[in-house]
Amino acid sequence: MSNDEGSPNDQMTKQYRSFTLDFGFRHSFVIRHSCFVIAFLLALALGSVYAQKRSITEKDLFDFVWIGDPQISPDGMRVAFVRVTVNEKREGYNTSIWSVPVAGGEEPHQLTKGDHDSTPRWSPDGKSLLFLRASEKDGKPEPAQLSILPMAGGDSFSFTDLPKGASNPVWGPDGKTIAFTSDTNAEDLDKQAKKKRREAELKKAVSESSPSPTPATKGSGKPTATPKSEPDAAAKKAEAEAEHESDIHVVTRAVYREDNEGYLDPKHPTHLWIVPAPRTADEKVQPNQLTSGRFEEGNIVWSKDSAQIYFTSLRIDEPYYELPKTELYSINPNGGNATKLNSIDMGIDALSLSPDGKRIAFIAATTQPVNSYTQPDLWVVDLTPNAKPRNLTATFDFDVGGGVFGDSAPPRAGGANIPLWTADGRSLIEVYGKEGKTILASFDVESGAETDLTHGNQAVLRFRASADRSKIVYTVSTPTRINDLFALERSSGEPRQLTDINDELFSKLNLTEPEEISYQSFDGKRIQAWVQKPPDFNPAKKYPLILDIHGGPHTAYGYIFEHEFQWMAAKGYVVLYPNPRGSTTYGQDFGNVIQYHYPGDDYKDLMAGVDDAIHRGYIDDKKLSVTGGSGGGLLTNWVVGQTNRFAAAVSQRDIASWEDWWYSADFTLFQPTWFKAPPFDGEEEFKTRSPLTYIKNVKTPMMFILGEVDYRTPPGAGGEEMFRALKFRKIPTVMVRFPNESHELSRSGQPWHRVERLQNIVGWFDHWLMGIPKPEYEVAPQQEVPVKKSNVPGKQSPPPRVE
Repeated sequence: MSNDEGSPNDQMTKQYRSFTLDFGFRHSFVIRHSCFVIAFLLALALGSVYAQKRSITEKDLFDFVWIGDPQISPDGMRVAFVRVTVNEKREGYNTSIWSVPVAGGEEPHQLTKGDHDSTPRWSPDGKSLLFLRASEKDGKPEPAQLSILPMAGGDSFSFTDLPKGASNPVWGPDGKTIAFTSDTNAEDLDKQAKKKRREAELKKAVSESSPSPTPATKGSGKPTATPKSEPDAAAKKAEAEAEHESDIHVVTRAVYREDNEGYLDPKHPTHLWIVPAPRTADEKVQPNQLTSGRFEEGNIVWSKDSAQIYFTSLRIDEPYYELPKTELYSINPNGGNATKLNSIDMGIDALSLSPDGKRIAFIAATTQPVNSYTQPDLWVVDLTPNAKPRNLTATFDFDVGGGVFGDSAPPRAGGANIPLWTADGRSLIEVYGKEGKTILASFDVESGAETDLTHGNQAVLRFRASADRSKIVYTVSTPTRINDLFALERSSGEPRQLTDINDELFSKLNLTEPEEISYQSFDGKRIQAWVQKPPDFNPAKKYPLILDIHGGPHTAYGYIFEHEFQWMAAKGYVVLYPNPRGSTTYGQDFGNVIQYHYPGDDYKDLMAGVDDAIHRGYIDDKKLSVTGGSGGGLLTNWVVGQTNRFAAAVSQRDIASWEDWWYSADFTLFQPTWFKAPPFDGEEEFKTRSPLTYIKNVKTPMMFILGEVDYRTPPGAGGEEMFRALKFRKIPTVMVRFPNESHELSRSGQPWHRVERLQNIVGWFDHWLMGIPKPEYEVAPQQEVPVKKSNVPGKQSPPPRVE
């Protein structure tokens, strides 16, 4: 690993300087020819190095390494982080905890040996590392439990065994107690206790009834084996005898499921728990539930003296009938009733206690007026009853706590940011998004004045600081770096690279930086975009174009690693990825301008970008394609209904009918954020803005990429409708369905599925733009394919009845 000093986006460059030596004709001749020879040899050497590198492939994802959830030790000497890799079967991800010194100069080393270790948290004295460990049963992770690794030496050990596991652990400042959250309820504990008693009874019965090992047979030297895995057999029998648990869902709420999480269970709200911190594996401790009731709690923050725990909740059964709101509570860790301190008319997150223990900082967005998009701001509120929050960044027109996104954030155990107070309480450290970058900055607590702490074309993903805030560690992503750890000494302001986690792979790859461009749209707005070109790009040639549209709609592309774009470019495509109106990182007005007009003028921004790319002279205007996911899938559907300029389209996790989506998504639009009224009161608005309305205009061959458990944009409100309509119209179309995949398919889905997604997107474009045969996309391919016996060619089954 190389530990390069300087800013994260520094790259090795070769500078050639020409100069004139006035030594007379002979000396000049010799020197010029010597320089020519040296330059020629240098070019050969560089060409040899270039030739040794290869283009990135879709399957390189299997070898990616991600860094998540960095945590700096209290003394500022070491960083613990989660190292995320693809597992051996390439069906999931492994997470383990590693460490590296803040001073750099050493390779990271592994701290924990589990396959599902995450959430490292240093004890206040730095002598222990708390983390979550999920063991495996039948090849699947069990609920995670609290575990500790003694930093002086010795093995780690788990010390909770809750049926629904533990999450969000937070050390008390005195280091004696740990608060955490769990969905476990009293019924779960009762069932667990009964099962353990039954297991013990069965083990005893099996032991008493099992014959003693028979003597060794003559000449064998070994006794006959006793029955194998008696404890396992007893456990399985106890499980089989357990009380039947119904798997049906009785739904009474409008929001009843969550994408990537599944069906919500009102019987298992998330509550606060507390447990003494064990010093050794032999010390048995008992976790206790601190809060109860039917409402969930979260955002645990300890008071400085460990005498109180602050947390958030919202004790309203159906909050979707109201604008976002959060209630702030405190409770004694020894027990008792919680005290309500405040009710704040915003959805707040990421609480952070001031050094004097009298204020809390948080990230939130105002709720009035009701917008499609409202920028998040940095707020401070006193911990006195009903104190009024103060907005520090009301005049700062960028997204505090936000930034750009890509397809290569850690797919597991990424962690989260919270605002960090400086030791003197005068400033808060937080990220913000600005024009395609995510920047780490400090904000003055009195004036809100902002000062950048990081610089360059990059995205700061996660950050933490030492107890005295003199050192900050953070992860950085760039278009040619997935993510790596950096340390910043606040006194000098100079960053230091701590890891080069993907060097083994990336040193072999020919990755290129995208070109940033901007262009003027129809109404004069400037649109920022990036162009990812093939590694061997030649401006004199003509290339096929892929227009890639981001979702959200209130998100942003930018200076961050995008495996998808790098691979598409490696396959010979030029990739255009713009931030049309509605994108974040350009101010409140730019983000909210699409309210009640989505899709609409953003489509014009996208087409202006395609026109600009063609005008640059290296795009073949007969080989244009378009794709996008989520809101980008919606816009892909919209694009092909408005123009026939594209030779192929791939719509991913999309929306075709706003009305059908309104009824089936995993969140509600009961407030007038995107639409002024529900579909039964505003039918025309829903119809006008739905791509399905324009299906008769579509002539573009289309592929649909769908996750079969996508609850954010359910397939029945998107690709399934478009596919059936296009089949009726005999427009070439294919639907690619991914079992067990949610809306997160492209970012954290199963590794094999992520690779197959990329293969199918580019495969569709290869077929329609490049003329490459793809028999799998044909109804009757020329080559022989397996056919189910029930689907005998020439024999048509009657349609099923609807009952």
